[in-house]
Amino acid sequence: METAPRRRHADLRPSPGTASRRLPHTPRELFDALPSLPGLRAEVIDGRLVVSPLGTPEHSRMAMRLFSELRHLIAEGDLNAYTGNVAVRVDGSHDSVVPDFVLAPADCPRWGARELLSSGLLMVAEIVSPGSAVDDRDRKPAIYASGGVPVMLLIDPVATPVTVTVLSDPKEGEYRTSTRVETGSRLHLPEPVGFTLDTSIFVDAPATP
Repeated sequence: METAPRRRHADLRPSPGTASRRLPHTPRELFDALPSLPGLRAEVIDGRLVVSPLGTPEHSRMAMRLFSELRHLIAEGDLNAYTGNVAVRVDGSHDSVVPDFVLAPADCPRWGARELLSSGLLMVAEIVSPGSAVDDRDRKPAIYASGGVPVMLLIDPVATPVTVTVLSDPKEGEYRTSTRVETGSRLHLPEPVGFTLDTSIFVDAPATP
């Protein structure tokens, strides 16, 4: 009777090229040391390294609808918009988060090549999914407020009914003004965005798995 060959244990000893390198000691340092992770989103949220799958097609479609609604504002204001593909370094905490939508001036300052600085943004938006509900609803508003992001938009297709909330006027780590509407209503996004959003663009948005 043949026996299966015994597996060899992985050789985890450092190579000559890596033996002198300092190992990461914090989630932020580990994040900085990560290679590209195709198909995954890596973030540092409240000092936790969080790696999650990229959003579903429905999730991305909602971000693109928001982009389409703001396209004239973006073109006329010399702004850049990003949908779930750019990291933001949070001033102060040094967390690194990947909003589902980012609105920023064309000359927004950066931290290195990968991250925009939170204090240079105009608005971020998060689209809630069942797996991200706690972070999106409870943790990220304080993170963005403490980082000086003037406006946060929270699109919540998981809620019943589906809601859209705008948070603004950040001070001492929290947004002091909050307005929530059900989808189908108009919602004013305050300065520095200065735009009234027709949330009916999200009416048929399903809850993402």
